[in-house]
Amino acid sequence: MTARTAAVEKADRRSGRDARVRERRAVRDQGRPVLGRFPLPLRVLGYGLVVGIGLLYLLPFVLQLVTGFKTDPDAAANPLSLIPSPPTTAAYQRLFGLSESADGVPFLRWLGNSAFVAVLVTAGRVLFNSMAGYALARLRFPGRSLLFGFVLAVMAVPPVALLIPKFLVLNTFGIFDTYSAMVLPLLVDAAGIFIMKQFFESVPPEVEEAARVDGAGVFRIFWSVVLPMARPALITVTILAFQGSWNEFTHFLVATQSGQYETLTTGLARFVSGGLGGGTQYPLKLAAALLSTLPVAALFFCFQRYFVNGANSGAVKE
Repeated sequence: MTARTAAVEKADRRSGRDARVRERRAVRDQGRPVLGRFPLPLRVLGYGLVVGIGLLYLLPFVLQLVTGFKTDPDAAANPLSLIPSPPTTAAYQRLFGLSESADGVPFLRWLGNSAFVAVLVTAGRVLFNSMAGYALARLRFPGRSLLFGFVLAVMAVPPVALLIPKFLVLNTFGIFDTYSAMVLPLLVDAAGIFIMKQFFESVPPEVEEAARVDGAGVFRIFWSVVLPMARPALITVTILAFQGSWNEFTHFLVATQSGQYETLTTGLARFVSGGLGGGTQYPLKLAAALLSTLPVAALFFCFQRYFVNGANSGAVKE
């Protein structure tokens, strides 16, 4: 009996030791990359494949950057060359009005219009989307579920299907071909409302109840308690709003017709179609496209960590 008991205790100790070893291995492997579990040749092949795909995606941007410093004949004769021969800044001088060329490009006006509209639209979407998302997530009122269903339905409608109705509405209200027509219809979007609603639903209700006990009203709770907690979602909405308004094309196409309201997207479209001079003008076109891409790229790379966190907010409920 004693020997049997000792054998059982020894087996239990061995089982417990094996369990602890497996647990430590699981914890150790949890943060290890998937490729780290493969033999060295496969890891080298995997990393090489990833680097090759990354370089393949970067190649168009590198060509765009290099072509901006080429001359027109060099860009037409050697479009894939990575070394300008000879290098020149004529394209950028013409874009910024530093060239003596008579057929100047109103790039600074396009840039100013895009920046003006993007800032107003971004601020409006952050404010109104967060307010609408909080109302749909926390306030109880008749038709709340139906209203949220309409928001989801708007997300399913192709934007091109709304171009003609949008033009008719703007023309009826008498704001066609104005800055108001460019900004007002873009101040709220369904995707931003959905993101904010999902985040606010993940906030514990006890936080709001404590503020309500202290005498705070609905707007006070939203502005001072809940909204500061929604920084990842707010940054996500900010990035999406700025990117969407900066790259918007179809809305500006039906909302304006005068040259003074042209943005980077509509101006570059007219430029590429030959509206600002003949010839290929590859350096000038690609330089303008590069400059129009930099603000959105810089904003995304600066806040990409918050963007990922905000996009996943509310995806897992406890």
